[in-house]
Amino acid sequence: MLAGGALPSHLDCCGGLDNLDYSKVDFSAMTLLLGYVKLTDSTFAAAVLCIAFNPLFWNVVARWEHKTRVLSRVCGSPYTACYCLGTVILLLNFIRSHCFTEAMRSQPKLEGLDCLSVYYAGLAVLGVGFLFVISSFLALGFIGTFLGDYFGILKEEKVTSFPFNVMDNPMYWGSTACYLGWSIMHASPAGLLLTAVVAVSYMIAMLYEGPFTEEIYQQKQKAAKKK
Repeated sequence: MLAGGALPSHLDCCGGLDNLDYSKVDFSAMTLLLGYVKLTDSTFAAAVLCIAFNPLFWNVVARWEHKTRVLSRVCGSPYTACYCLGTVILLLNFIRSHCFTEAMRSQPKLEGLDCLSVYYAGLAVLGVGFLFVISSFLALGFIGTFLGDYFGILKEEKVTSFPFNVMDNPMYWGSTACYLGWSIMHASPAGLLLTAVVAVSYMIAMLYEGPFTEEIYQQKQKAAKKK
């Protein structure tokens, strides 16, 4: 769940971003990265599309289900419907990971990252990400992980055990870390750029999922008070 309050901006006191001199910004690192990435490559484009599509798909379908309950009626119960959606999401994530890996393989490596010490650093990042993903799944269960609350299957209380006592949305950030570690292990500039796309897609998803999930539980509390 996301915090409801927004952090105040302090840019206005200095005239905002209008006073920044963008001609003095050093874009050398980004230029170097893009120099290794063929943005028009078909495998890279497929990976970007998969990354963008997945969270869009599950948010649209889950909200549609919350509004209509069509999947629950077709499947016979909300639990069966949630398991079906979860299975589809897992399949889509597998396809996304495959496209991600193929995009890395089709593009050149960054020589500065292609060494054993960096490989093990990437492996460590991958391990941390995997830890957050698996522990999030164990804490939430299958139903909780795959949007069970959108199907009307609500938890009695908020999950506060590890890793949710460390950060918000550990599943998303853990998944991002997995892609980051995988990219570092492959010394792949394309992978690093795609990881940034993963992070942005998840951040956009969190902006929509957090408030909507809070609204679902607020409705539950209001209904409980009326009884």
